[in-house]
Amino acid sequence: MIYLEALRYLFDETHEPAYIAETGFYYYESRRFELALKYYEMAAELGEKSVYPGLGYIWYYGRTGKCDYEKAFRWFTLAAENGDIQSEYKLADMYKNGYGVEKDSEKYKEIIESLYPKVRNARYLHEPLPEIATRLARIRKKQGRINDAVSLYLQARDFLAQRIKYSPFFGNLNIMMWLIDDLYSLIEFDEDNMDLFDLYWLLKAPNKASFYYEEELQTVESSESEGDIAVCFNGKWFRNRGEFFEKAEIGGMLRTTIQNELYGFRVE
Repeated sequence: MIYLEALRYLFDETHEPAYIAETGFYYYESRRFELALKYYEMAAELGEKSVYPGLGYIWYYGRTGKCDYEKAFRWFTLAAENGDIQSEYKLADMYKNGYGVEKDSEKYKEIIESLYPKVRNARYLHEPLPEIATRLARIRKKQGRINDAVSLYLQARDFLAQRIKYSPFFGNLNIMMWLIDDLYSLIEFDEDNMDLFDLYWLLKAPNKASFYYEEELQTVESSESEGDIAVCFNGKWFRNRGEFFEKAEIGGMLRTTIQNELYGFRVE
């Protein structure tokens, strides 16, 4: 591929490990995690700190087939020491779950509480406002502060929708799916004021909905299939709502990238 060849050429010419790291980033977003790990480790050995969070994620989620929480904790710690907020909230998760470290729910809350003020006025879409706000919302829910939890979820939703428009990465879509599920466990679903991401909630069970794009009717229907809820969009089937959001297109374009041009959502 020309892009990868260009990165190799730039590294050969400059010996800058950032180009090795960029190769790893490319493979990670392509879900070729074995190759991502290879290039992340190469870059880390050359002192490239930008790959520390990626190495943490690979070992935390077992992207190459095996979780290693001790390695994940090490890489997230190094990244957090380098100022990476994403790694800080992942360390919080590890304290919450007791992964690679002694379980400490108070430490988890302390970290998340300290991180939210750093991102609450986030301006750039790569900033982890949705990730931190949703975690804080769950804390507020357990505290019985339901209105605060709902406000946090709505803030995270608006921010995340814009991020997905430009970066429909599967990780962002998963966060939105979990967010929507949590939000509508706290408030009533309003089918008269739906948007694209409300379909996550609607398609959890057998349902049918429609909307318009450039005055053309689009239909989506969910139904039970082999223990899951399959989704049919304009005659094409997807295994579940996650795959539908990740892959469904209109005129060769992902629906998520043209979300602001979709209108007239309704439950059939």
